Amino acid sequence: MTMGKRLRELRRTAGMTLEELAEASGVSARAISDMERGHSRAPQPRTLAALAVALRVGNEERRRLEEDARALRRNTAAARPGPCEPRRAVPDFTGRVNELEAVRRTAADGARGGPAPVVLVHGQAGVGKTTVVLRAAEALRGDYPGGCLYVDLRGVDAAPPSAGDVAVRLLRALEIPVRAIAASDEERCAQLRAVLRERRCLLVLDNAADEAQVRPLLPGEGAGLVLVTCRRVLSGLEGVRRLALSPFTPEESAALLRTVADQAALPSAAADVAEVSRLCGHLPLALRIAGTRLSTRSGWSVRHLVDRLTGEDRRLASLRSGDVSVVAAFTLSHAQLSPEARRVFRRLAHLPGTDLSAPLVVLVTDDTLADTVDVLDELVELGLLQPQGTDRYQLHDLLRLFAGERLRGEEPEGERTTVRLGMARRLLEITVTAGRWFEPGHGAPPGNWSGPVPLGTADEAAYWLRAEAENWLGALRIAARAGEHRRVVETAEALHWYSDTTMAWRGWYEVYGLSRAAAVELGDRRLETVHLNYLSWAASNCARRWEEGLRTALAARDIAAAEGDLKEEAWALQYAADALKSAGRHAEALEMIRAALRPADLAGDHDGYVQLFTRMGGMQIGLRRYEEALTTYREGLREVAARPVAARPGLSVRAGAVVDTAHVLALLGRWTESLDEAGRAEPLATAYGVPALTCRLHLARGLALAGLGERTRARAELLRALEVIDDQPLHPVAAEVREALSALAASTD
Repeated sequence: MTMGKRLRELRRTAGMTLEELAEASGVSARAISDMERGHSRAPQPRTLAALAVALRVGNEERRRLEEDARALRRNTAAARPGPCEPRRAVPDFTGRVNELEAVRRTAADGARGGPAPVVLVHGQAGVGKTTVVLRAAEALRGDYPGGCLYVDLRGVDAAPPSAGDVAVRLLRALEIPVRAIAASDEERCAQLRAVLRERRCLLVLDNAADEAQVRPLLPGEGAGLVLVTCRRVLSGLEGVRRLALSPFTPEESAALLRTVADQAALPSAAADVAEVSRLCGHLPLALRIAGTRLSTRSGWSVRHLVDRLTGEDRRLASLRSGDVSVVAAFTLSHAQLSPEARRVFRRLAHLPGTDLSAPLVVLVTDDTLADTVDVLDELVELGLLQPQGTDRYQLHDLLRLFAGERLRGEEPEGERTTVRLGMARRLLEITVTAGRWFEPGHGAPPGNWSGPVPLGTADEAAYWLRAEAENWLGALRIAARAGEHRRVVETAEALHWYSDTTMAWRGWYEVYGLSRAAAVELGDRRLETVHLNYLSWAASNCARRWEEGLRTALAARDIAAAEGDLKEEAWALQYAADALKSAGRHAEALEMIRAALRPADLAGDHDGYVQLFTRMGGMQIGLRRYEEALTTYREGLREVAARPVAARPGLSVRAGAVVDTAHVLALLGRWTESLDEAGRAEPLATAYGVPALTCRLHLARGLALAGLGERTRARAELLRALEVIDDQPLHPVAAEVREALSALAASTD
């Protein structure tokens, strides 16, 4: 006997009409009628329980009723696909483990009662939103006996279907007779919600247009689940679980390529697979297209694919396979932008870095900051720009190429050149102003400063220089290519003292390479010497090219000596000593530093002269001449007090001398004195703000505490030292800290 027939017999036996059973059970008379006539799917367990209580059936009849309902569920699940059958899920699905687990947990929570859960999967074009949702639906559809329904909402079409039109399709898929479907859009949506409340369905609303299209379709109470995909965030929808999809990790990218193309699975192709993944920006759509092209061309190797994708001018064109292309996916989002947003989007291609801020965008649009923020929000909403924190954005590599194509196609070359060079000039003006906070004799911006970013404090200046490093370095390249040599030199000079605080950044090697080349073009021998010295510093301390650092410093010394420039000769000797020390040639480095004392003193370069003492002390520590180092540091502190030294160089010497004194005292076993000296050094090191110096301070404390038997505190200080310098794992002081930790562990054992 079918469930519907059994339910009708039980109702008649109880002597109840449809209306009386509806009133007693709380289930609508229409729903009961549909069940009895077999026009609905199996009822929810709670609905069946309510009917059984109202009919006052015994345990045996209730058991039979439940068995009939289970049989109906099985038959429904095995029935032929309906008009809203989900699309085929990809068989070689890769990654997204966390996202699928989040959907599963949300579904499980929804099964416990309350409003039907809604999961919105959003992200940029090509990131794999539909693929993830179809995979989730495939895994979960067995838990939804009411059926799994899929509708493409065509949200990127010029005229997407209305919520009422979508409701008609879904109601028909739910086997509601056409004549019973309501006439107006509002009533149809209400009818759909009522049906979904009574049935445990999994509803997939793919490619949504906006909130107005989706909101009327969402059920209230019920045990179903709704999965929505959209390029927009749909921030107007309440009570929705949002899952933002990002591009793949490098490991996921490689796994997808290996799955799609046999050539990518060869162990010998691993490096080329990683390069293809990078060139595709780890975007799943681009990776799948690239892998498909590779798999359908038996004569291709992965290296061949790398060669095809390397040229930026043809990369997007290469990411096309059949009727699927990255450009087509991006174009659909781009078409939905307002005219002003299209203008801003294409001009993002002018910005050198992928990481950007609203004030930076102002430099290529000349719009107000408020208007720019509004437009950037529109780009974020459509997935054409990704938010990074509270005030920054990221433009995907392939979207940058797409923006560049739009820029070249929609703005004349002369206008593009003017905007790009103007942006670089204004960006470098900000960079110079920020860098001069750290230069002796400068500091705060002039009173007439009216730049688009706040530079009222040294901390604000340092934050901006760090955050926009990729962009202002790109602007420096633009200026160098444009032959603006004086601007390049001025920018590098303004950053000289700031660079000491961020030695881990390898970009300094390029900065001072550009400025040295600019000085040569200007024909100024003194400038050439200065920037050869800066390049030597960057080669030794940032790029860790010690031999090049030594050669460059000695070349600067030779020019300075020939020109009679004592100041730059002394600096060249300092930088040569740095290179020798970094290469482990401490004795030669010490002699080079001593040779620098006389020309620095004769030149009256007090700022440079006092720094020689901290450098000399470092060489003496390397030679284990600890008592000599203590004497050198004391002499350096006396010279700082006696000479008219600028604030920043003076702080550099005082902080370095006191921190290193604490370090030497610990090495000498004078642990209590070391801790006292470290206490005096802490405010100086904090004020100077150089991570390597702060690391040495924690190292000194760790060594002293270990010597005093306070192993727990010692270990905490040493671990803190590594945290401070975690972005410079190859720095010599980091190696010292790790050695101290090993010794501490060995002594504990």
